[in-house]
Amino acid sequence: MAEAHQRQKLERLCRYITRLGVSEQRLSITSNGKVRYQLKTPYRDGTTHVFFEPLDFMARLASLVPKPRINLTRFHGVFAPNSKFRGHLTTTKRGRGGEKPVPKNHDLPDMETLRFKQTWMQALKRVFHIDLECCQHCGKHGEVKVIASIEDPRTIEKILLHLKKRVNTAANPE
Repeated sequence: MAEAHQRQKLERLCRYITRLGVSEQRLSITSNGKVRYQLKTPYRDGTTHVFFEPLDFMARLASLVPKPRINLTRFHGVFAPNSKFRGHLTTTKRGRGGEKPVPKNHDLPDMETLRFKQTWMQALKRVFHIDLECCQHCGKHGEVKVIASIEDPRTIEKILLHLKKRVNTAANPE
């Protein structure tokens, strides 16, 4: 463990956690186009170098890249996902041993419960100050219903181009 005043230990720790998965100094390309990687310590059979075809080497490198949206932090002990004590320690009370917070009044749930049960519209309003329940034209509040979720980039581009043309023609009537 490194304390804040132990600058050399902190630097060594930072270098350790930011190191590459493959040492560039031990990597080279042979005259016949193969990738040569020099091992840090020889294998038991005396092997000091490993040779790969370029595509095979790239495939092995690609396997080191983590999948998107995967949590890279692993928890052990009482903070592990399956620990029977995790629910007692975490603020959200999630886990096997946690007691779910019971609303004090059935009509009005507490803030802890509300925080995790927000709709996407409430989250947009809270974070970006966008009130989707209020009409832009008349200012009237009402319930909003999702009628479509457009995710295709080409379709989105067509709609935006159409709206841009509509705005331009409204600004410059002929």
